[in-house]
Amino acid sequence: MRKRLSVCFLLCFVFLTATLTAQAPPPDKLPVKSSGPAQGPQSTPPPQVVQPGPSVTQHTINENERTALLVMDVQPGILDRLQNKDEYLAKVTAAVEVAHKKQIPVVYVVVGFRPGMPEASDRNKSFGVALKEIASSMINPHPAITPKGDDIVVVKRRVSAFSGSDLEVILRAQNIRHLVLAGIATSGVVLSTIREAADKDYRLTVLSDLCADLDPEVHSVLISKVFPRQAAVMTGEEWARAK
Repeated sequence: MRKRLSVCFLLCFVFLTATLTAQAPPPDKLPVKSSGPAQGPQSTPPPQVVQPGPSVTQHTINENERTALLVMDVQPGILDRLQNKDEYLAKVTAAVEVAHKKQIPVVYVVVGFRPGMPEASDRNKSFGVALKEIASSMINPHPAITPKGDDIVVVKRRVSAFSGSDLEVILRAQNIRHLVLAGIATSGVVLSTIREAADKDYRLTVLSDLCADLDPEVHSVLISKVFPRQAAVMTGEEWARAK
């Protein structure tokens, strides 16, 4: 009888122990109270996902992008070839004054060479012919309009305002991405500069009555049919009224 009671007691103990063990959480799941710095590897919470909002950087860049007025080849020798040079110069001067009032940088681009013109090549047919007519004005050139304040003068060696000059370095340093163009001749510096500036992804505006050419028909075709493909075209007065 005592033997049977012992066996029954042992079976009850084993059953109770197995039941408690099954209900208890595994050791690695038990909460641990820490009285000091945590030891060992700890689980890292998942990273927070930040939803993209308006691009502050892009907005700032757009706000800081600047416009510059380029007055190109308006210099003694070239200006003198125009029949209405006084009227033309007055319009360009008015546009420069508007730029100053609007705090728009003014860049005068002139074509020039060292004494003896070692940069000029006989292989350049169109450029060579023009140089023979106005060679004396190409040495130490200066704009026909006197620069004021922070106005910049850039000397180039070829037709485009970018060719042989540091114009692009200046524009990049000043974060200028919009160019307003005026100059002589429409079929020369204006056309060449538009083509190159468009390929460089500048935004362009051409002031139609501030561009002049010895051939009125060529000027008209460029202003009305060619330039609008790559630039906004407007008069100097329209540009002055624009915000």
